[in-house]
Amino acid sequence: MFAQLARRAVRPAATAAARRQFADAAPAAGLMKLNFNLPQETLYDAVNVKSVVVPGATGEYEVTADHVPIVAEMKAGMLTINHEDGEEEKYFVAGGFSLTHEGSTTDIVCPEAVKLDDIDAAAVTKNFEAAKAKAASAEAGSIEAAEAMIEVETNKAMGNALGLAMA
Repeated sequence: MFAQLARRAVRPAATAAARRQFADAAPAAGLMKLNFNLPQETLYDAVNVKSVVVPGATGEYEVTADHVPIVAEMKAGMLTINHEDGEEEKYFVAGGFSLTHEGSTTDIVCPEAVKLDDIDAAAVTKNFEAAKAKAASAEAGSIEAAEAMIEVETNKAMGNALGLAMA
């Protein structure tokens, strides 16, 4: 399931990165270029930003101008984009990959992203409880149990991003 999502998420980034290699000028001093892509749309295309806080699978980290190149898997969590003017924009991402290149360019590629302000906390809590009940009633080791645990973990990560206590 996740392997299919990852393959779909990486292919568009690879072709887009190849096109950008020759087309873009360097970002302004102290800024980095951000490309943020979903399978169905591009949210950012070579936009100058101050930094991006990435929910890495091995821990959260911040990418700024002149960051060393890095490829990282993202876990479900909050991605924060810090703009030039100090404004923060927060998204819940369902995983994906972050690729930081030489020349202060970062590509974020993920299967889904939702602005944090657009998430209904009550719906997340309701879905979390339903997923826990589904997981508890599923046969251990079954596909249903695995799918229910994915729902539990995703809703828990969404709740944590919203500041909810999920247990």
